[in-house]
Amino acid sequence: MNPRITSLEKMLDGPRDGALLRFSLGNEYLKEGDQANAEICFKNAVDRDKHFSAAWKALGKTLQESGQPAAAIAAYETGISVAEARGDIQAVKEMTVFARRLRKGLDKAAK
Repeated sequence: MNPRITSLEKMLDGPRDGALLRFSLGNEYLKEGDQANAEICFKNAVDRDKHFSAAWKALGKTLQESGQPAAAIAAYETGISVAEARGDIQAVKEMTVFARRLRKGLDKAAK
């Protein structure tokens, strides 16, 4: 197993556990191709900090890659609202593009 994942997992449920730890662990799982665990980590990250726009973006990406386009759009939409409120313009732009592409794909599939 990836030593970085092992190290991060040891910190779970400890004093340093939080949104950033869960986000970091999710990114490590993504690097390993483990989308299921990445999704869990990103969901935990946004549960711990609803204003963590990077975690919303990562959750949307993970849901998209795991074949859950409607859930990905919902995550992106929440992330866009969070990023707008925080003034994170770059995150707003990126998630808007990702959500728009997914919507177009769903529209084409419905036709």
